[in-house]
Amino acid sequence: MRVEVLASVMNQDMAALAEQMRLDSDAVIINQCDRLDHEEMDCRGHRVRFYSFPQRGIGRSRNAAIERADGDICLFADEDIVYEEGYAEAVREEFVRNPLADMILFNIEVEESRRTYHIEERKRVHWYNCGRYGAVSFAVKRACLLESGVRFSLLFGGGARFSNGEDSLFLKEFMDKGYRVYTAPVTIGHETAGESTWFSGYNEKFFYDRGVLYHYLYGVMALPFALRFLLAHRALLCGELSLGQAYSKMRKGILTGKRLRKEGADGK
Repeated sequence: MRVEVLASVMNQDMAALAEQMRLDSDAVIINQCDRLDHEEMDCRGHRVRFYSFPQRGIGRSRNAAIERADGDICLFADEDIVYEEGYAEAVREEFVRNPLADMILFNIEVEESRRTYHIEERKRVHWYNCGRYGAVSFAVKRACLLESGVRFSLLFGGGARFSNGEDSLFLKEFMDKGYRVYTAPVTIGHETAGESTWFSGYNEKFFYDRGVLYHYLYGVMALPFALRFLLAHRALLCGELSLGQAYSKMRKGILTGKRLRKEGADGK
């Protein structure tokens, strides 16, 4: 099984980025910049393909990478990911270990303040606990991904109308179509510290956008899941806004999500 990194980046140089990320597998890199270009290079015996496009948006660039991928396993990445030595072999070994898995989620170490998950055991992921994982933890069999037809939403994420959540929606839609997702307590890389492209604090927009996302993720269960989210993380989340204010904003977002869905706005 050949692992191929699918990376979404902005204004990067191919050779410098390959070295920075410590790539040791094939890769497709979508570079959001102000030109249209295509380059290729050999990196430690692996093929790195570098596509530059003027279009913006994390969902759009990830989808462009999927369209150009030809590896057996697609491993999603951003420009701030630095891989551990032997990451590709570690990913392959987990798929050999678990032949039932169509997708496996791995640990990417991040700053404590940005951590949303840490995998400590091998288990199956379900719809009710899929919202914590970022796309950079995803390794998916390309054949299953193409068969599923699942792609990243253009409504959510960097460069989109709503702040984030395209990764959670991708994961849930993949599972809704019957594909099996598991976790692996294996760290394959870390995220370098940097300024977020979408997070500017736990403000009104954060909670409103999260409400929209929760409707797409949980449907009729969006309100109780919103309340559970706020209560579980109250100390962290409710500084700028009170719990009641945050819940009100999430509720408004949920109603917006409901309306958008009725209008057929799935962002694909």
